[in-house]
Amino acid sequence: LGVFLICTYAAKEATKKTKKAKLYVPQIDCDVKAGKIINPEFIAKCPPGCQDVKYRVYGTDIYASFSSVCNAAIHSGIIDNTGGKILVQKVAGHSGYRGSFSNGVRSLSLPRWRESFLVSEGKPRKGVTYPSTLEYSSSKSTAVKSGNDRVNVPTGDAVRKEYQTSSVPTPATQMATTTPTPTTMMTDPSTTTPKPTTTPATTRTTTVAAAAKTRAGLHRVRDIAFRGTSTSASNRNILRPNTGIQRQEPVAAFWRATGSPAHLAVETDSWKPGLSLFDTGFSSKEELNPKPLESISQRNPNCKVDLSFLMDGSWSIGKRRFQLQKQFLGNMAQALGISSTGPLMGIVQYGDDPSTEFNLKTYTNSKDLRNAIEKIPQKGGLSNIGKALSFVNKNFFSDANGNRGGAPNVVVVMVDGWPTDRVEEASRLARESGINIFFVTIEAAAESEKQNVMEPNFVDKAVCRTNGFYSINVPSWFSLHKVVQPLVKRVCDTDRLVCSKTCLNSADVGFVIDGSSSVGTSNFRTVLQFVANISKEFEISDTDTRIGAVQYTYEQRLEFSFDKYSTKQDVLSAIKRISYWSGGTSTGAAISYASEQLFSKSKPNKRKIMILITDGRSYDDVRVPAMAAHQNGVIAYSIGVAWAAQDELEAIATDPDKEHSFFVDEFDNLYRFVNQLIQNICTEFNSQPRN
Repeated sequence: LGVFLICTYAAKEATKKTKKAKLYVPQIDCDVKAGKIINPEFIAKCPPGCQDVKYRVYGTDIYASFSSVCNAAIHSGIIDNTGGKILVQKVAGHSGYRGSFSNGVRSLSLPRWRESFLVSEGKPRKGVTYPSTLEYSSSKSTAVKSGNDRVNVPTGDAVRKEYQTSSVPTPATQMATTTPTPTTMMTDPSTTTPKPTTTPATTRTTTVAAAAKTRAGLHRVRDIAFRGTSTSASNRNILRPNTGIQRQEPVAAFWRATGSPAHLAVETDSWKPGLSLFDTGFSSKEELNPKPLESISQRNPNCKVDLSFLMDGSWSIGKRRFQLQKQFLGNMAQALGISSTGPLMGIVQYGDDPSTEFNLKTYTNSKDLRNAIEKIPQKGGLSNIGKALSFVNKNFFSDANGNRGGAPNVVVVMVDGWPTDRVEEASRLARESGINIFFVTIEAAAESEKQNVMEPNFVDKAVCRTNGFYSINVPSWFSLHKVVQPLVKRVCDTDRLVCSKTCLNSADVGFVIDGSSSVGTSNFRTVLQFVANISKEFEISDTDTRIGAVQYTYEQRLEFSFDKYSTKQDVLSAIKRISYWSGGTSTGAAISYASEQLFSKSKPNKRKIMILITDGRSYDDVRVPAMAAHQNGVIAYSIGVAWAAQDELEAIATDPDKEHSFFVDEFDNLYRFVNQLIQNICTEFNSQPRN
């Protein structure tokens, strides 16, 4: 009996444990993208509040992996904005992703992407074990032992690197190592010619991380490549404080193993006999006392931008060039004329990780801003520009940080040499958020050095247009002051800041509305509601999208022009007040009238979009007026109802007809085309070439 009771008790306890072993579902944030999670299939819980335009979604049913997982789940209807559990399955990349508007979320179209995912109800599939903790691909440090030395190695999905220390290169790696001769140079006050005094030859190898920490400001080292071919870039003299000694900055030998998962880097001190201060490309006067910057003209009174400078704080820049960078930023602040009604400027410093020095609303005048810039200390670390751009895109341009909405968002990236991480994807996402990215590269990689750069053409991959407007290359830090005025002109040229323009804030949209007798009063009110629903989708202001309207019968009437109303509420109220006219149907004459009275007064930097709604065949020819409008840059969409003629709708519409003309059998079904029309407008906008 005792044995039986013990067995019964044990069985009950085992049953309890089995019941308790429920699946733990990890929670993810709204901004988490599927591509950042390594697990090929997982169940996760989304928090409330993920239905937001800042959490981008690409595709319909099948989503590109850099979409927000939770917002994609809302788009697909698996969960709503209150959150919930979802099942995510990774699948292969697709050659095209179709955008759509579903469940309150607008997804975007995309030509292709390397990885996709599916979202379904958060129930486990039979035979599949789901992780209780998700594995992310963000950078982490792991310790690697090499001999007696222990080194922290950064790893990640973009680049996986290992560094090791070794006093003797092994045959397997075939590492090129030189034996340097360290030198000290005593400077005679009466001459600038150094007198070398050599010490016994030694070989010193270090990791990139160790070099950055222990010899900050003395070594130009990067985890991807070392520079040793350009005298102006590599062979720089550093003034050692509190001594009369100048130490020649070392030239570094670099090797990277091919076909190996680990990249080994060796840095070696060396000097070139007879190299004087003048051989570096700088005069002694420049070396010790950088020449004053040229006088700066008064600011452009019409300049209104929200500007963020990404400041290079990496160890590779050194203390001297970091100070020159601060002088440049101070003079930019002075030239811009910082004010609450003009340009606003904040600074983010990057190294291993980015951090905000001050945001857009911290300083509202140039004097205070310049004083603050002068006090910025150097962070040190690598040159992780891609990480810095992601940080700015996600955190900097927010209402809390002083972003004004009506002003273009501009980022100016200062780069000493080249980045130590990839910038392409981070830049693309920033551009898609409407951020204009400028690159100022100082002492860029020479031809012989480009093989060592992770992304040799990183600037072209990062900027909005590859025509040279968004990039400035400066040969020397001592020439940096010369680009103050050119850069001010560019960031203030709002007509050319095309990245801040999106499909919803960069158009002049003119509605051409059929008010003929066949429409009727009730249906006319339905048409006006359709016009209002389309208008609601745009960002309306005098600097963003503007709305105008024409009503026609035999005659034409300008209901309101593009410059009449500058707020969305005023536009919607004006649409509501349009009175039904009644009469015949002269659509051709109406197109000509709209071209003359609306689109001829459109701003040159605006896309001209005509949306014509009609319910019947025109009494006059539509082809010639439509062709003239197309030739003048008007993008025409035609919406036909009931008795509208298909051939006329196609003639009015811009090519291809199928994407610019629509037909609906009843007025009450017009609302169904609002999302499709907006999607087509945005798809066409996003397909514009980058150069």
